Amino acid sequence: MTSLHPSPVAADRQGPGAAGAAALPGPELLEALLTGTDPDSDPVTHVHRLPARDSRCTGWPDWVDGGLRARLAERGVLAPFSHQLAAAELARAGRHVVVATGTASGKSLAYQLPALTALAEDPRACVLYLAPTKALARDQLAAVTALADDSVRPAAYDGDTPLAERDWVRRHSRWIVTNPDMLHRGVLPAHAKWSSTLRRVAYVVVDECHAYRGVFGSHVGHVLRRLRRICRRYGADPVFVLASATVADPAAAAGRLVGAPVTAVTEDGSPRPGATFALWEPPLTERTGEHGAPLRRSAAADAAGLLADLVEQGARTLAFVRSRRSAESVADQARRLLAERGRADLVPRVDSYRGGYLPEERRELERALSAGNLLGVATTNALELGIDIAGLDAVVLAGYPGTLASLWQQAGRAGRAQRESLVVFIARDDPLDHYLAHHPRAVFGRPVEATVTDPTNPYVLGPQLCCAAAELPLLPEELADFGGAAAEAQIGELVAAGQLRARPTGWYWAGRGRPDVDIRGDGAPPVSIIEGATGRLLGTVDGGAAHSTVHTGALYVHRGETYVVDELDVDDACAVVHPESPEWTTVARDVTDLSVVSTDRTRLLGPVTAHTGVVDVTNQVVAYQRRRLGTGEVLAEFPLDLPARQLRTRAVWLTLDDRAIARADLDDLSVPGSLHAAEHAAIGILPLLATCDRWDLGGVSTARHPDTGAATVVVYDGHPGGAGFAERGYAVLREWLQATRATVATCECEAGCPSCVQSPKCGNGNDPLDKAGAVRVLDVVLDELARAAEQQRDELTDGGRDLAADVTDGRAASDPAPGGEPARPAEDLSDDLVF
Repeated sequence: MTSLHPSPVAADRQGPGAAGAAALPGPELLEALLTGTDPDSDPVTHVHRLPARDSRCTGWPDWVDGGLRARLAERGVLAPFSHQLAAAELARAGRHVVVATGTASGKSLAYQLPALTALAEDPRACVLYLAPTKALARDQLAAVTALADDSVRPAAYDGDTPLAERDWVRRHSRWIVTNPDMLHRGVLPAHAKWSSTLRRVAYVVVDECHAYRGVFGSHVGHVLRRLRRICRRYGADPVFVLASATVADPAAAAGRLVGAPVTAVTEDGSPRPGATFALWEPPLTERTGEHGAPLRRSAAADAAGLLADLVEQGARTLAFVRSRRSAESVADQARRLLAERGRADLVPRVDSYRGGYLPEERRELERALSAGNLLGVATTNALELGIDIAGLDAVVLAGYPGTLASLWQQAGRAGRAQRESLVVFIARDDPLDHYLAHHPRAVFGRPVEATVTDPTNPYVLGPQLCCAAAELPLLPEELADFGGAAAEAQIGELVAAGQLRARPTGWYWAGRGRPDVDIRGDGAPPVSIIEGATGRLLGTVDGGAAHSTVHTGALYVHRGETYVVDELDVDDACAVVHPESPEWTTVARDVTDLSVVSTDRTRLLGPVTAHTGVVDVTNQVVAYQRRRLGTGEVLAEFPLDLPARQLRTRAVWLTLDDRAIARADLDDLSVPGSLHAAEHAAIGILPLLATCDRWDLGGVSTARHPDTGAATVVVYDGHPGGAGFAERGYAVLREWLQATRATVATCECEAGCPSCVQSPKCGNGNDPLDKAGAVRVLDVVLDELARAAEQQRDELTDGGRDLAADVTDGRAASDPAPGGEPARPAEDLSDDLVF
């Protein structure tokens, strides 16, 4: 969250009881939550103390507008923090800058200082502000309105802006709050109408820029390049100021996004209250899932219990969950628990917040949350970057949010001045969550991962070049901004396909109307959710997710009300539902076929070979399961008849020849299950090292793939053209598989469970799976990777001495011992992780 900060004086005045009823500090809150817990079933696996940090303030520079300084002083901001001033000075000097500091560190002042001062100096200048979420946009609109003079007239231009107001915004506002979608669809294609604004843009603010990753981030990068290009045509050269969470190499990530060099400011000068951070894993229960696998108590159930407990303690709490359905479910369970405890007075103070609500519903919830009328809120990541919520006492994370950047962003929402807050991470029944719960160094001792984007993805680059040509003819000298050689090659393909027309004055759009490009998905239109009896529109879901979330028979949740889907009409992009409150939820199952199109890179590792390249994937949702709420127990499975979807994407894959299979001590019957289990676990762990979610990935494993002629395990990006995730896996293959092996080997189940090798979306019903065989397969691959790393070290240190001197009985020191046993105990492997 990038909000204005109070001055140290103002922060001190807030006192421990500000912004609501006083709650216990973090350590005492955690102790209260664990009161009465049996020590043998204590879910807390680790407690980490985040120390408090003092502020580093500096004086105002002479160039800051006097009126702005006075308005800041009225709000309690008496001096800027060091990082705010450093970034503001760079922007003032005309350099693109990214300020990458912690949550609630006041990043917004870093761009408000130079931008509002520029507007005061030049009555014709204007600013474009881009936010990834509407909640954040509205919050920042309110903040800048309070600071700007009357001539600025800040206004929103997004999907919620009434048509009658849009002309006024374009003509009169000098601080326009919008988002990449509106820039892509509403501003750039109509740049002639916006010419008076675009020729006067002094600054472009890109808030929470770390949210732009994968395919969406690649699209946004091209939208910003198109913006820079059109501004230049109108004679403007705006400075880009980006705000980001703490991520690895923010300058490079921001530079890829903007398409120009960016300077990073990373030294955080803001104060930080201390925090108690607990890792929490629900215990295994007597309940069983597929094939008798033991099930843990669900993270959602524990999150609901903690939310109710914290609300009873008077602690203002956000509970972050992974899905819209979970947000509704957790809030509903927490309200039920409070009612059962006789706390009916607290029931109305718990609600849910997620994307997909209608605009008026979102605004109502945001007002209640900001005012403190709501004490506990279950939310998706829609509030990770959302409104300014001061004085939260606790944050609960029900499952890993996909990236460390998001984890720290969500955790950072807790904390009020002079009071230690509480953060609880609850591990889901998932390989990555299980790994993190038992390897605290992977959470607290590892740099935040780099943001992954790939602007040269042909499925992104081609459509974006069409958009640019439709706006203004593309000139040869402009292709460098869009990828250089990759753009030139793509231009040739677009001309050959008849989408662009080559002329001496450049390349022109040859299609009818405007190019129809969806920057947030795979191009599939959103699916409307319609209540059959009334015809009422309840909400929407992404078209790419519709087959798995609103298929016929699926359970759909909206504002705490549950509905069952009567029919999914794929052609009309709508799902008809009826209200129902069953005691089960639904999970879709899919099947996948894959063929190798081309291989880009290969690493020979003895009997193992690693590859990355292009693959064709055919995926089909074939069935869904009903699972009992709260336990995950499978009640029934039903077939579905949905069309298959085709995808050309990028993948990383391993092939193992007969020697590797023999070393892993696998027979013909155990090979498929061992590879299948290793595939599931690897997919679950890759998000630890790449900015993705396991649902962004897919996989295939087979004892003998027709395109490789060998035992093969494939992990692919679930986006057209790829998103960079598989290539990241190839680059950090050893670290990735070390963590995968540690996860499987240390799980306390006997034969496999959702915390290690079972997948929630496996179309084969998680059959066959061989947990022990997967460990042996991973041992063989890791031994070969260790051998290769050792050989590389030797070549660097002594010019490549003969490795035979280091080999005894034909085995390197890292080889498995005779009989296929690993050379070291499983738990020791985790100590060698190199992140």
